[in-house]
Amino acid sequence: MLNKKVISAVLGIMCFALTLGICVQIRTVKGTNTTVSNNYEENNLRAEVLRYKERYDNKYKELEKAEKELEKERQNSTKDNSALEEKEAEITVGNKMIGLTDVTGAGVIVTLSDSKKDSSSVLNPSTLLVHDVDILSVVNELKNAGAEAISINDQRIVPTTGISCGGNIIDINGEKVGAPFVIKEIGLPEQLAGLSRQGGYLELLRGYSVEAELKKSNNITIPKYTGVITYKYAQESN
Repeated sequence: MLNKKVISAVLGIMCFALTLGICVQIRTVKGTNTTVSNNYEENNLRAEVLRYKERYDNKYKELEKAEKELEKERQNSTKDNSALEEKEAEITVGNKMIGLTDVTGAGVIVTLSDSKKDSSSVLNPSTLLVHDVDILSVVNELKNAGAEAISINDQRIVPTTGISCGGNIIDINGEKVGAPFVIKEIGLPEQLAGLSRQGGYLELLRGYSVEAELKKSNNITIPKYTGVITYKYAQESN
């Protein structure tokens, strides 16, 4: 009788251990499958993004090629025609003014970076970061100083450019860019360098430990705006 009880107890313990082992194994298999499934989905999404980027790059190359061909045809059609040549010159100047052509010249380069200071050492950690209002303030000061062309991380600033915060990045022309923010401006360097004057906005940012550097350059290239400028409400007056 005692042996039967011992055997029953041993069998019960073995069954419990076996059941526990099966449960652990099932959980492990489920966890592994979930991890594999997540990795598979991430890889698929990454591959899809790369495919779309490749399509975009190819379409953009086609667009650039078409624009060059159009420009060539336009030049040929206006050749030896003073009236048309004058109109072509007006179009070229207009495109340059609204940011639809690459431009090169002297100016300054302003670099804004988030502070390297420990965020726990200040009451408001957000003061250590570069925000959209900081970039807007710098851009406005540069415009007031006579900047003829401005770009931020190679995004050309045009009349319809929007600059807004999006978490730890900033949205410019619909493109997400992160720090450091390299702001290039073409204009009279001595005049643009006034941005770094005492009491100016760069000094204010440095007071918050945000890194703000300004340097002059005689050879700055600012790329053209690659989007489409549309006016919904502004109409030509008669």
